[in-house]
Amino acid sequence: MTTGLFWHPAAIDHLTPMGHPEQSARAQAVAAALQDLALDRHEAPIAEDAEILRCHPRSYLDRIRAASPAQGFTMLDGDTHMSPGSLEAALRAVGGAVAAVDAVLAGGIANAFVAMRPPGHHAERETAMGFCLFGTVAIAARRALDHHGLERVAVLDFDVHHGNGTQDLLWDESRAFFASSHQMPLYPGSGAASEQGAHRQIVNVPLAPGSGGAEARRAWDAILARARAFDPQLVLVSAGFDAHADDPLAQLNWDETDFTAISRAICDMAAECGAPVVSCLEGGYDLAALGRSVRAHVEVLMEAGA
Repeated sequence: MTTGLFWHPAAIDHLTPMGHPEQSARAQAVAAALQDLALDRHEAPIAEDAEILRCHPRSYLDRIRAASPAQGFTMLDGDTHMSPGSLEAALRAVGGAVAAVDAVLAGGIANAFVAMRPPGHHAERETAMGFCLFGTVAIAARRALDHHGLERVAVLDFDVHHGNGTQDLLWDESRAFFASSHQMPLYPGSGAASEQGAHRQIVNVPLAPGSGGAEARRAWDAILARARAFDPQLVLVSAGFDAHADDPLAQLNWDETDFTAISRAICDMAAECGAPVVSCLEGGYDLAALGRSVRAHVEVLMEAGA
């Protein structure tokens, strides 16, 4: 069995204003970091409207489509912009995640990494924010639950920012376990340990600014004990690499060895439960650190899938 890579050059065509951290060069850095690995490469398709509508209302999808500019930029909020290529990129990010879920559940590949942008975990039901247009990982979870008939899906988020959008979209979903570690205080301000979901199926573990890999690994040991008890049939990962010590947007001090250890612990838990893993790129804004960290993460997926 192999590890699938879902990508499309549209990830480069989502442009942001000069100096914006969520830049096209991120997609290029990720592609370069993975170019020599023996991955089963797939084109990320454009998601059908029905997939977006699993988590967002038609009025929101129509509003995002209407905001797509013919030239220049549309500002959706202070951080979130659309260029002429943004809509296709966001639809292919969702389509890649959906296709990866379909592929691992069909048994064609062991696990998958979706190397698309823009990220998705801040997009709430009717709000684009934090660089994100659509709730990519939450949509993938609903695809697994509603289309494939799974009963339990775990979504695990190690991005340095809380996945408020994923939490919003899965708050009332008893079939989905969501867990996040994240720096606090930090944007978007959500993610207190007291936020536990409508069915107590959400786990938030805030981490203090300046903390490092030792604290992170302890946090993930506790998270994965809860995830293992949930006994997921599929594990989705919001793989943000902005907890790296070199990242400009936060103050955690992880390095590649921490991403390797946490990724391996996630894969080990998934294997114990007999659950395949689909990982989707979220943040990570120092290009060199992003490339190294993504490669470390994907090498763990390859090891687990071999």
